[in-house]
Amino acid sequence: MNYTFLSATILLVLITDPVGNIPIFANALKHVAPQRRPWVILREIMIAFVLLLTFMFVGERFLQVMNLSELALQIGGGVILFLIALRMVFPPPESMDPEQMEEPLIVPLAVPAVAGPSALATVLLLVSQQPERRMEWIGALCVTMLVSAVVLVSAERIQRIIGTRLVVAVERLMGLVLVSVAIEMMLRGIKTFAQQLHG
Repeated sequence: MNYTFLSATILLVLITDPVGNIPIFANALKHVAPQRRPWVILREIMIAFVLLLTFMFVGERFLQVMNLSELALQIGGGVILFLIALRMVFPPPESMDPEQMEEPLIVPLAVPAVAGPSALATVLLLVSQQPERRMEWIGALCVTMLVSAVVLVSAERIQRIIGTRLVVAVERLMGLVLVSVAIEMMLRGIKTFAQQLHG
């Protein structure tokens, strides 16, 4: 499954889902002073970026240590992506956690909201399939984090301008696209596996 810089960037933006993260960030930052919120958002995105970047460099070694094949990663990544996309289309009811009263650090914003299992699996998949294009994937990740930062820092303004219902509609539409991407990933993985069996 060969990605271009543009398709990898679009895939990463869909997976990190900045629009869908607006309500999560708004809820988690409710008790943080408004002037401090942009700094908390930028800090969390930087943490997510460092984590995803680290995974790009040590991911292949991690696969070797765990004795996992690229094929298992592709099918597993597709399954995780499918489940996350379903949650975007059919969001679960929100639950209030007492820890939400404090300023969030790393969890739940950097991980898993931005750098979730599907984002980690995707950067790993990009690098393992085409390691010679690692710099392009780092560029795609930088653009993705920049998009996330702009969207999330402007979240309150975006919600005021377009309204919560439109935010939810965009989130569901992105979920629908991701469902298709996830199924495509799984089908390609299964097809390769079938070819290996017959070969």
